[in-house]
Amino acid sequence: MTDIPAAHAFGVRDLLRIPDFRRLYLAQAISDVGDGMTFLALFLLVLDLTDSTAALALLSILVALPPVTIGLFAGAFADRSDRRRIMVVSDTLRAMVVLGLVPAALAGAVPLIFVLAATQAVIGTFFAPARTALVPRVVPVEGLLAANSLGQMTRMVAGVVGAGVTGVIAGVAGTAWPVFVVDAATFLVSAVIVLRVSREAGLPEVASAASIRARGMGGAVLDGLRLIAGSAPLVAALGGVAVTMLGVGAINVLFIPFLVNDLGASPAWAGPLEAAQTAAMVVAGGLIASLAGRVSVPRLFVGGLLGLGLCVGLLSVVPGPVVLLAVMFGAGAFTMPVQATTMTIVQQGTTDATRGRVAGALNAGIQAASIGSMAAAGILADVIGIRTVFAIGGAITLLAALFAWTLFRRAPSGDAAVSTEAQETSAATGTPVAA
Repeated sequence: MTDIPAAHAFGVRDLLRIPDFRRLYLAQAISDVGDGMTFLALFLLVLDLTDSTAALALLSILVALPPVTIGLFAGAFADRSDRRRIMVVSDTLRAMVVLGLVPAALAGAVPLIFVLAATQAVIGTFFAPARTALVPRVVPVEGLLAANSLGQMTRMVAGVVGAGVTGVIAGVAGTAWPVFVVDAATFLVSAVIVLRVSREAGLPEVASAASIRARGMGGAVLDGLRLIAGSAPLVAALGGVAVTMLGVGAINVLFIPFLVNDLGASPAWAGPLEAAQTAAMVVAGGLIASLAGRVSVPRLFVGGLLGLGLCVGLLSVVPGPVVLLAVMFGAGAFTMPVQATTMTIVQQGTTDATRGRVAGALNAGIQAASIGSMAAAGILADVIGIRTVFAIGGAITLLAALFAWTLFRRAPSGDAAVSTEAQETSAATGTPVAA
């Protein structure tokens, strides 16, 4: 299997000595808290106003669709524009949209709430590829795995914090709309912090940005897809994660029915089970960040997929909530290396000229596979049973690991990342690059 080498061990302390990374990291953490607050508050608000699960399903679809429909173009935009400015504008606009939810909530205007929720998701779609493309400008290549592990770990903690803050505010106020005021403040604070990142770090290379403008957004997106198709490591990472989401996406839909109906357990178990998974991800993220530079990124990616596939498959045979607690802890522990290494492979397997487009394709693939999996899960569970769906999901995830392992082995030794020169030529001309 081809390795993506690290020059030396580069841990969390090394990362936090980099001023621009500290700023990006803090801004991401605060922004992630805001994201966690936004979506939980939206669900509470819509449920209170409509008392309809169909309305919640529609809200979920509206929030999930933007990365699929415009994610590729958001990535191309990040490759031709100032990434720092994209992040600042994204956070500022999201603050304004979230504040707009306050009068919408007070008026009980459900259609307007849906429009604002979709708008917030669209704006957020531009934030992710811009940040992905900016991080390698401030972090050396040997520090990317540690940076991504730390970022993913913090995202999990921030999500829990955001949900907790939302619960407290909504509980004290008796309504969800005050959450949006605090939420808007988190986005504004994030924007101010990103403004302190050096301007040069956010600027794309002049020649590559000019070539993208000359090609047009559609041509630039096609160039990015050609680049992915010509790189075995990128296909392994993006394809492996997308296939995995086909297998594990069902858990999001079927977990509570499985817990209550199949296992006969109390819904109160949902909290400890989610806490176990989150705790495992945090622990694994910290471990990976501390060991970064001593591990092979492709092997860690494939190992994570194998472990996750086994855990999903084990869901089909768990006898009760206590065993389920252990399985969910394992699932969280194996999910973290997959998430951290996927982003690392994308960053190391691209240049500054193409990184945003590949990140946009990654987000689009994950969301599309997740939506498809959740839709299929609801239908298949009624036909073949939830346990059988989990068994199939585990098998699909193991196949994703085999798929990725095969592609990594086919990549020429020492060529896990496409050469910088070849990628820049591909970005400018649209010529596919062979891995």
